[in-house]
Amino acid sequence: MTTKKVERRIKIKYRIRKRVNGTAERPRLSVFRSNKQIYAQVINDLTGSTLASASSLGLEKMPKIQQAAKVGEMVAANAQAAGITTVVFDRNGYLYHGRVKELADAARKGGLKF
Repeated sequence: MTTKKVERRIKIKYRIRKRVNGTAERPRLSVFRSNKQIYAQVINDLTGSTLASASSLGLEKMPKIQQAAKVGEMVAANAQAAGITTVVFDRNGYLYHGRVKELADAARKGGLKF
């Protein structure tokens, strides 16, 4: 059973995805957050492939904000290792606040440009 909160996020997600597309030159940085973990992927939508990714699975126990910052740094490092410097940010229906904002800021500090 879905709740209204989840349905609202999915509607916003589809609205965002109409405009945000990842290409080979400028892939999409997609963020997914669950109650305990946070995940980030750099995706080329033309081929449907993931170019780089990072998640908080396996990290030591820390506050969620710090966890998101660590994942942002890791995804930036993985993307630069794959030769990616510019991305399009996809917040995936979440508000640009809290953990999502912290991940984006850490990815910017890591060298990604959005």
